[in-house]
Amino acid sequence: MGKDSRLTFRRRHSYNTTSNVTRAIKTPGGKLAVQYTKKKGTVAKCGDCGEKLRGIKALRPKSNIHVPKRNKRVSRAYGGARCGTCVRQRIVRAFLIEEQKIVKRVLHDQQKKDKAK
Repeated sequence: MGKDSRLTFRRRHSYNTTSNVTRAIKTPGGKLAVQYTKKKGTVAKCGDCGEKLRGIKALRPKSNIHVPKRNKRVSRAYGGARCGTCVRQRIVRAFLIEEQKIVKRVLHDQQKKDKAK
């Protein structure tokens, strides 16, 4: 609540929890009043490495609904779910796996030709 003893809670909730954080404000009429502060939102994290995602607003779930799509994601594959380094790793891994398959196929074809001769 704070150090000001002239104020009391407006709700029937007396415990010092994160949902019950208040500020003392002066109203335009000059009275002291209690204002309940909202909880801070957390930044979205990468699903692979757990790093904070850049370019995405830190919002509470309810307020995140009303925000436009451009504030929730980045214009990239896996934007808003994975960080750029993890996306790069996925692309490189997929490319190398495909290259490996091609090399395997070529070696298999060469072995067939050698057996046929």
